[in-house]
Amino acid sequence: MKKFCSLLLALLLTVLALPQSEALAPCPSFETTILFTHDLHSHFLPQPGPDGGESGGYARLKTAIDREKARYPDALLVDGGDFSIGSLIQTLYTTQAAELRTMGALGYDAATLGNHEFDHTGAGLAQMLNAAANSGERLPALVESNYVPASDNPDRDAILAAMDNYGVQETMILKRGGVTYGIFGLMGVDSHDCAPTSGFVLENMAQAARRCVESLEAQGAEFILCLSHSGTEGGKGEDYELAKTVDGIDVIVSGHTHTTLAEPIVVNNTYIVSAGPYCRNLGSITLEKDGDALRLTDYRLTPIDETLPGDPGAAALVESWKVQVGETYLKRYDLTYDQVLARSDFDLNTPRSGVQEGNALGELVADSFLYAAGAADRAAGREYQTTVAVTADGVLRANLAAGDLTASQAFDVLSMGVGSDGTSGFPLVAVYLTGAELRDALEVDASVTPIMPATQLYCAGVRYGFNTHRMFFNRVTDALLCETNTWTKEAPAYGATAGDTQPSGSEDSYGYTVVHSDTVLSGIQDSRLYRVVTGMYSAQMLGTVKGKSMGLLSLEPKMADGTPVTDFNDCILRNENGSEIKEWYALAMYLQSFGPDGIPARYSAPDGRKTVSSSWNPIELLKNPNWITLLALAVILLVFTSAALIIRFVVRRRRRRG
Repeated sequence: MKKFCSLLLALLLTVLALPQSEALAPCPSFETTILFTHDLHSHFLPQPGPDGGESGGYARLKTAIDREKARYPDALLVDGGDFSIGSLIQTLYTTQAAELRTMGALGYDAATLGNHEFDHTGAGLAQMLNAAANSGERLPALVESNYVPASDNPDRDAILAAMDNYGVQETMILKRGGVTYGIFGLMGVDSHDCAPTSGFVLENMAQAARRCVESLEAQGAEFILCLSHSGTEGGKGEDYELAKTVDGIDVIVSGHTHTTLAEPIVVNNTYIVSAGPYCRNLGSITLEKDGDALRLTDYRLTPIDETLPGDPGAAALVESWKVQVGETYLKRYDLTYDQVLARSDFDLNTPRSGVQEGNALGELVADSFLYAAGAADRAAGREYQTTVAVTADGVLRANLAAGDLTASQAFDVLSMGVGSDGTSGFPLVAVYLTGAELRDALEVDASVTPIMPATQLYCAGVRYGFNTHRMFFNRVTDALLCETNTWTKEAPAYGATAGDTQPSGSEDSYGYTVVHSDTVLSGIQDSRLYRVVTGMYSAQMLGTVKGKSMGLLSLEPKMADGTPVTDFNDCILRNENGSEIKEWYALAMYLQSFGPDGIPARYSAPDGRKTVSSSWNPIELLKNPNWITLLALAVILLVFTSAALIIRFVVRRRRRRG
């Protein structure tokens, strides 16, 4: 025992006398700055703000970036996805890759993919990646760890080849300012759901994140950054759950939900940051890391507004993209980028998220769909038929500010998607629903909107009302059709009742008479087929309602003969030349139809075609019950009856004992 103790003491003294090895040395502390954006949505140019100012624009963003890098020379610049789809310049997506090439010019180090990068399908993404890589210009690295082409995707090989050509990776190591950064990208569950034509499959976020963290740590990463297109909502959400579940992530740049975080969310020693959409802000977070401990030293959101001068080089690059758009995409419409279509004396703003109410912009867009449907009917020699037009909150992407309204602004409002012709913009489609299904579509607006604000509907050709306190899927209290409903110069009287009449309109700028209605309002017949005109995306979503409502609502888009739609491309509305009528172009035509008088004053506020009540009046709550309400009332009655019988039994028993 004495010999053993002596040996142990000698070894201990020897270890203490030796210099500490690198393995035993404490992790060095360092400070790091991350500059970040997400959901830029091709906002190359400033947009009018609701307060009269301007917001966004890449020339001003470059100025903000340069100022931050002057303060923090070793700062990283990253993006959380959805850098495309949102302005006319996106029409160069597959051919010029304007977004990634501009981000490279602005100095971005890394980015991830969002759901809108797949609006042109996976094949379109491949075209864009090849166009960017073949440009030979500086580009941001792309990281994506849990989203890959499906094994049965016919374009899989071409997509994988394009990803390899660009250099898309699961993870990347970046060394700067003496710090080794590990960066990886993720796609969220809701993002994947919002990319139905991607042809990609999603791996579990947490599983992919753990794999990436372990790989990056093994490569010596001292600071791990996740670029996630998953989002946070109300302080929670997919990225919150990710940080809570997976250890080792220092910062998550959280895109997709368009969240603006004035302060980071901190969970499980991970900082979650969001700067808001549409290039409104440049985010900056500075952290000091000492071992595993993180300490926030600075966090700021720099507004990208009219107070910032534009960088001349970035401004020239953006202008060159505008010229290319005019020479290509807009040429087929005989329009120019800044061509004035109409004038408005008032703002037309996008809906307030989650607030159930009418919206003048939504109603203007719905009316424009009817206008375009009428033009398509005349071009095809079809007689007018009762039509309802529908647009949704989620596809209205920009405001129309008071003043001159241009072709590019009309596009900004309805900038999503791509048509069967491979060009930007969802086309209008015409499908058919029974009267009963049409009522169910209105129930989507009334009942689903509180939990999915993007599903809120704005309609033309129908007047309806609902009570927010009624039973789910039985909230609509009345619905009437406007039988003849192509409107331009004047509005129909939505306060009228069935059988009331309105005078005819005047001749529009396209040379045909615009009729308001000979019979304004009539009842909806459950078994009759009605034509519904909407954008391609909204039409495709109609078919998912049955599954999402657990079969309580049933919508099956049909052809004119009543057979189910098997290919929505067969339902596309076309002009006299056979070209698709895009959503945005329907709005542009409608704006032009107003002529020098500009947008009529009736669009300055919702006109009452949708009325939303929150009354607790029992008569209003219970009138016209459907089977869902009757079943709920039966269950409530059964519960109260059972409770009464139990109480009666207990009281009698106590009396007997007494």
